[in-house]
Amino acid sequence: MLESAVLPPAQAEVASDAAFDALLLDIRARRDEFATQTYLSQDIVEKLRQVGVYRALVPRSLGGDEVSPADFCRMVERIAQADGSAGWVASFGVSVMYLAALPQATLEAIYADGPDVVFAGAVFPPQAAQAKDDGIHVAGRWKFGSGCTGASLVGVGIRLDTDPAPGLPRMAVLPREAVRIEHNWDVIGMQGTGSHDVAVDAAIVAPEWTFIRGGAPTLESPLYRYPSIAFAAQVLAVVGLGVARAALDEITAAADGRVSITGAPNLADRAYVQIELAKAEAQLRSARAFFYESTDSVWRAVLAGETISPQQSNLLRLASTNAARAGADVARAAFTLSGTPGIFRAQPMQRYLHDALVVVQHAFLAEGHWQSAGRVLLGQSTPPGYP
Repeated sequence: MLESAVLPPAQAEVASDAAFDALLLDIRARRDEFATQTYLSQDIVEKLRQVGVYRALVPRSLGGDEVSPADFCRMVERIAQADGSAGWVASFGVSVMYLAALPQATLEAIYADGPDVVFAGAVFPPQAAQAKDDGIHVAGRWKFGSGCTGASLVGVGIRLDTDPAPGLPRMAVLPREAVRIEHNWDVIGMQGTGSHDVAVDAAIVAPEWTFIRGGAPTLESPLYRYPSIAFAAQVLAVVGLGVARAALDEITAAADGRVSITGAPNLADRAYVQIELAKAEAQLRSARAFFYESTDSVWRAVLAGETISPQQSNLLRLASTNAARAGADVARAAFTLSGTPGIFRAQPMQRYLHDALVVVQHAFLAEGHWQSAGRVLLGQSTPPGYP
């Protein structure tokens, strides 16, 4: 399903199989269910595991598939076309890139029973933790635990007195049973992601089960030299691309049969619809091309053993910010073209619009990153954690 390297460049897409295609149909049919309950149903999480979402980036040495960054992004993009929330949850299969900073022995323990481990993380705000003789004492509450309801492991952001400040956050990895989920995800878009608050009343975590998010990996394979923070932004941005693709496909399919109750021309015959649809198609395809071009360029450099420069990582971040923005703009254009029918809850256009708008609200993809990208392009300093 993920062997795009054997396909001609023009066809370098995730090859489909029956199980994956069936899962996409199931996800699309159950979007209202996820939105109503505010999380993905457990059987869908299990199917995501079965089709390889969570083993995709796990090293082969631990039983995983170790696919390329572009292949993983294409997988997430296709899931997001079926449902933005499902794509968002699937995107956190990228978490193994963070977990790669754990000691080798810890990673072997995590994947001892197989590579399909579901990890969810809630980093902010990092909570003060105390290192004592029996381990690191963790307690607190964290926001935005996307996918936490289906996870078997949950990471939470902590801060030790010995950690440099400012710096990348430390995370403590706990079994799901040690975490309490506060079901308070009440939003207008990405309603099914289960991004609830998570709380820990009192837990003791061994130091070897903590890591610096974005820290140096202990794994040797080339994949784990790919910039992990930039990759984390990419897998979210590509959700916006998938949602926008679904929105454009929806309006294109509906336009030819849309007859106005006012007697206006068929929607597909209106000049402004033709023009705006063409502009949106070009915008989406252009953003997608830049996104995958920068991804493939950095990946080739990684495979060649090169050290990835801040300028190269910056293009990944810039392409991600651009993709997220293009996804939102295209979804908005499709919603506008849909006219009055688009405002009804029973119609998918309002879902596409709200989901795409949530993507650009994420801290990794917010408007301020345009300035950060420009600073790198001009050779100036950047904020911690960027690019």
